[in-house]
Amino acid sequence: MTTSTAPARSGGILPPLRIGQHTIPSPVVLAPMAGVTNTAFRKLCREHGPGGLYVAEMVTSRAIVERNVEALRIVTFEDGESPRSAQVYGVDPATVAAAVRIIAGEGRADHVDLNFGCPVPKVTKKGGGAVLPWKRELFTRIVDAAVEAAARYDVPVTVKMRKGIDDDHLTYLEAGLVAEQAGVAAVALHARTAADYYSGTADWSAIRLLKETVTSIPVLGNGDIWSAEDALEMVRQTGCDGVVVGRGCQGRPWLFADLMAAFAGSDERVRPGLGYVAETIYRHGELMVEFFEDEGKGTRDLRKHMAWYLKGYAVGGDARRGLALVSSLAELRERLDALDLDQPYPGKDAEGQRGRQGSPKQPHVPYGWLDSRELSDEHRAKLLEAELSVSGG
Repeated sequence: MTTSTAPARSGGILPPLRIGQHTIPSPVVLAPMAGVTNTAFRKLCREHGPGGLYVAEMVTSRAIVERNVEALRIVTFEDGESPRSAQVYGVDPATVAAAVRIIAGEGRADHVDLNFGCPVPKVTKKGGGAVLPWKRELFTRIVDAAVEAAARYDVPVTVKMRKGIDDDHLTYLEAGLVAEQAGVAAVALHARTAADYYSGTADWSAIRLLKETVTSIPVLGNGDIWSAEDALEMVRQTGCDGVVVGRGCQGRPWLFADLMAAFAGSDERVRPGLGYVAETIYRHGELMVEFFEDEGKGTRDLRKHMAWYLKGYAVGGDARRGLALVSSLAELRERLDALDLDQPYPGKDAEGQRGRQGSPKQPHVPYGWLDSRELSDEHRAKLLEAELSVSGG
C-alpha cells in the first residue's frame, strides 16, 4: 500500500458530527445498501475507518412489527458496533411507530434513520420511498410518529431523502423543514430525484439550498463521492455538516480511511496494490462466512463484490470468472494467490463509478399520485402493498 500527497482543500475540514446524544468522531456515514451493508461489510469498513457511522441495511417497519426473522437479523448488531444504526422504511405512521418502539425499546439500535429516498420502481409504484414526501401530511405524520416513539428511549431519529419525484415535483426543502420541526437529529439528501435513479451527476447545489434552509440540525450530503477529494469538494461547495457514502465504497472499504484522514486535515490516502486488495477480499470472505454461519452462503454472497474490488486491475477474464464463482474460503485463497499480486495501484482506473447506475426514467407512481398533495383512500390502500419485502433499495 502506498499513499498520495494530494493536499486537503481549504475549508474542507469538519468537526465531529452530532446525532442526538451521539458524537461521531468523523462526519462520515455509510449509506445503507440492500444486500451490501450487512454486519460483515460494516465491520470491514469500520476496521479501515473506526470513527464513522455505519448504517445497517434498510428494513420495512411491517417486517419488524411482524417479527420477520430476517428483518430482526438485520437489526441485530455486534457488541463492537457503536453507535448501532438501523434504517427503517415505512408508509403507515402507526406501523412505523410500532417498529421504532421495538428497535429502540428492545435496545436493538442507538439510532434510527427513516428512508424516504428509495427510487426502486417496486417501491415507488406503490407510493413509497422517494415519492412519498409528495403526500406532505402523510410524510409529516410518519416522521412525527417515529420521533415520538423513539424519544422515550432517548434514541435519535434522522431522515434520508431525495430531491423529489422529478424536477417538476421537488419536495426536499419542504420535507427538510418538516423533519426539523418534528425534532429529527439530522437530515441527509441524496442530490438526485427518483427520476434520476443513479444516473448522471448529483446536484450538489440542492444540498447547499437544503443547508441554507434547515439551520438548527446537521445536513448531510450524499451523491457522487468517489474519493476523499470529492467529499472535501462537496463540503466546500455546499457547507454540509457531513457526507453519506454509498456506491463509492463498494469494493473499496478503505475509502473510509481516506475520508477520515481528509476531514482530519491529513493528505494520507490508501492506494492499494493488488496484494492489499486480495487480502481485503479474503478478510471480507471470512467475515461473510462468520455472518451467515455458512461457508457456502457466505462465499456466494461475496461474489457480487468481486468486480467492484478488481475494477482497474489487470486481472484476466478467466480469473475474474473464477473468483465470481467461489464456493469456499479455500478456493477463494487459491484463486487470489494465483493473481499477479505485485501489481501497483492503477490510479483513477480503480476509482469512479461502480455499482448500479442505470439511466433517467419516468418514475413509477400510482395512477393519479401527482394530481394532489393529499392522500386519497385509494392511494392509502395502495401504500399498504409497499411494505411487503423485508429490505429494499
